Amino acid sequence: MAAILSVLDGIHDSAAALFDDYRVIAAVQRERLTRRKKDGGPPEDCIDEVLAVGGIARTDVDVVVFQRSNFARFLYRADPLRRLRERIRGNRLSSRLLYYAMAKDGIATPEEALDLEATRAFYGFPSSTRIEFANHHFSHALPSLFFTEWEEALLYTADGSGDNVNYSQRLFKDGKIDCFFGDDRWLRLPHRHESVARGYMYVTQALGFKPMHHEGKITGLAAFGKPVLREAFAKPFRVGDDGVIDAEFESEAALRNYYVGLCRGHRREDCAASIQAFAEDTILASVRRLLQRTKVSRLGLAGGLFANVKINQRLAEQCGLSEVFIVPPMGDEGLVIGGALQYLLERDGLETWLRHRRRLDDVYWGRAYPDAGSRFLRFSPEIERLSGDPVATAAGLMAKGQAVAIFAKRMEYGPRALGARSIMASPERRDINDSLNKRLDRSEFMPFAPVIAEEDARAVFDVTDANAYACRFMTITCDVKREWKERIPAVVHVDGTARPQIVRREENALYYETLKAFKARTGLPAAINTSFNVHEEPIINTPEEAAEALLDDRVDYLLTEDGVYGVRGRGDRAS
Repeated sequence: MAAILSVLDGIHDSAAALFDDYRVIAAVQRERLTRRKKDGGPPEDCIDEVLAVGGIARTDVDVVVFQRSNFARFLYRADPLRRLRERIRGNRLSSRLLYYAMAKDGIATPEEALDLEATRAFYGFPSSTRIEFANHHFSHALPSLFFTEWEEALLYTADGSGDNVNYSQRLFKDGKIDCFFGDDRWLRLPHRHESVARGYMYVTQALGFKPMHHEGKITGLAAFGKPVLREAFAKPFRVGDDGVIDAEFESEAALRNYYVGLCRGHRREDCAASIQAFAEDTILASVRRLLQRTKVSRLGLAGGLFANVKINQRLAEQCGLSEVFIVPPMGDEGLVIGGALQYLLERDGLETWLRHRRRLDDVYWGRAYPDAGSRFLRFSPEIERLSGDPVATAAGLMAKGQAVAIFAKRMEYGPRALGARSIMASPERRDINDSLNKRLDRSEFMPFAPVIAEEDARAVFDVTDANAYACRFMTITCDVKREWKERIPAVVHVDGTARPQIVRREENALYYETLKAFKARTGLPAAINTSFNVHEEPIINTPEEAAEALLDDRVDYLLTEDGVYGVRGRGDRAS
């Protein structure tokens, strides 16, 4: 068995994951530790956290895997070849310029440019620790195959850019993985400007939101507008017969100026609807042509663009798929999972690697706090534990309109709250959206998501064999059945869709049993599940952060396996 540490040192996100060969021991994003959303930079604290969770020291780490697209910081810190430092100035090296400099100097791989011993010393690893590098888009793609049992599939990734590539398209068939586009050409390719994700990013910026941060708001806002700019947004892009996406932009500045310019003078809702429609149309056309070419019916998706749950819904519904799976940490935070899997693939070979595959049960990969309840009480004398069974008490409070935050198990990894750090509430009244969003300082147009037990899901939502696995991780939307839209209005978006989480008892008994008890009281099989965080803050991590949110009136109660906790004298009130 080998202890494998996979590290992301990103500008907008840093993370680390610890593997015991093919098993994920722990994974954490830096934002959960620093409490700064999308926090990038030195990942030392992430490394400390996952090693602590795994109970091992740096001297026990056999392999460290870095992402090629994020190793520039290590080159600078580790005193790389002098000609690279002379050629590129600044204390944060541009990876794109670095690639060009390396190519000009005849340096083919990061290993040739990096002082490995200095890097080990910087992070405190012994000389026996191996250092490996992973390809950005291959790291995105591999988890979408590893966490299935598929015999054949199309693996498709898309994001703003990684290793000078914006997409990758791979076919898994006959026990082989063949790459059509986006393979190890990271050093030789010129930087391309055909990224749908970057077009989406610049529209996000043009509408007054934070780029590479608030794209999900644009997806939600799109339902309120009309795609009046759909054709204009699509005009510079082409999808070839081979499924490859291309565009006519000569520079990234040209791409940015085009989309920002088109948005001027138009309602933000219409701009959002237009970029959403363009993105859906383009990716759908690309995937359809690749599926026709490959003759497969299973689709694995990863990369930041596939955080877009509406794109994922159209792919699931309009491509004749048997199944779609979106890597739950689909953004760059997922690279630390794929990076370790790439190393294992290269170490053991594909045949052995395939034998270790398995369906993903959960992404509870953070730190557990079994003493959370006692830490709530120590945090403030204002916090008290309610008497009675926790499940029955929580369900009763939800039925009366209270917002109950569940704090259980190990913290989730990735962008979704999945029942370890979630806020639960009744979906029966639409006005809870306004009141709860106000308490959490969130945008009024963003919908809440529902959680539902697996056995009830298909009666309420258009859950099928194609999207059910994805629904377990809230990575896809689907239509709400007509007879349920008025009964659970708080979790139905204006376009009639919802982003459900399907939950099973074996993954999270407290979450599941609370949901079933709520159904027994109200007749409603679904409840609100929204992430336990205030707007512009990461999802709650520690018991102290949860207790502070309770005292700040962000939620009404906290639920753990040993009890329900509230504020003395506050009493029940409708949210």
